[in-house]
Amino acid sequence: MQAILQQAAAAAASPRSRSCRPFLSCGFICTMLSLSISTGRMSVERLGMALSSVWDGGNATWALSERPVLQPAWDYLRQNHESTLRSPLFPVLLSVSTYLLLVLLYTTLDLLAPTWPSIRRFQIHPDHTITWASIGNTLVLTTYNHLLYIFPAAVAQWLWRPAVPLPREAPSLAAFLFGILGCTVVFDFQYYLWHFLHHRVSWLYSTFHAIHHQYRQPFSLVTQYLSAWELFSVGLWTTVDPVLLQCHCLTGWAFMVFNVWVSAEDHCGYDFPWAMHRLVPFGLWGGVLRHDIHHLHPGTNFAPFFTHWDWLAGTACAPSAKLRENECDENNTKANGQRADKGA
Repeated sequence: MQAILQQAAAAAASPRSRSCRPFLSCGFICTMLSLSISTGRMSVERLGMALSSVWDGGNATWALSERPVLQPAWDYLRQNHESTLRSPLFPVLLSVSTYLLLVLLYTTLDLLAPTWPSIRRFQIHPDHTITWASIGNTLVLTTYNHLLYIFPAAVAQWLWRPAVPLPREAPSLAAFLFGILGCTVVFDFQYYLWHFLHHRVSWLYSTFHAIHHQYRQPFSLVTQYLSAWELFSVGLWTTVDPVLLQCHCLTGWAFMVFNVWVSAEDHCGYDFPWAMHRLVPFGLWGGVLRHDIHHLHPGTNFAPFFTHWDWLAGTACAPSAKLRENECDENNTKANGQRADKGA
């Protein structure tokens, strides 16, 4: 494994890699796949414990420690809501209710923005007004997908899957945070590949993904304005990734809420001071501005969360005021944007 890492580092440091980012990204992706396969059985719980031990060993003044910070809250949930938490329907209800609350919040802001300058000044496209027709159109498809696909799948899971056993111990704070981070990194890689292929392969784009790009200036309800295949893919990874990383069920539920929150924020159309891309330093997080560029220039910014995959593959496009109305850069637009418009 060390040899693989050394080869990847050497390739990234070589002068040729700067002019061959798409080829470097393929090699890097293969490297990450190899590492994920070889370490797929590693428990995030053990990783969090090890990292917090290292932190404690460094004489830190505070720690993401093994103290049962989350234990009182977990004991309360187990003692008062155990039957609800053990139901296979609970993750679905948690995800859907989180999405509906966020959509209600952002849609209220959309309706108030035309007459409230204090809200409108945070809009990415202040000249664009969200209409009731757009709200109704996106809401109809979202409701259709949930009634026809999500609800039957949830009921089937409820009938066939036994109740989930709840562990007595809560995750340590370190395991909880690193678990969410690990699931986010894995999901980001999975969706980047899915998204990239569905823009590059014409049949995949026109059959499954084009519907999401009907709106060049997205708002919150566009988050799940998706084909059933895309909705199923996203839901599957969100559910399976915490299991693959052997996360505590509390960590898995927190990741679901975080995923829905970030996805809604990426499509909300507002650049608030507390947006994720402003909180995460060094430009590591894509956020709403980069995803807005993706809807304007579909050959760019494929990753849902971080920016490193787009940077490595040469598909990154940094946001700027000019880009919202004009072309990205000449090569990126011709090589990627025109392909995406054709379904590439």
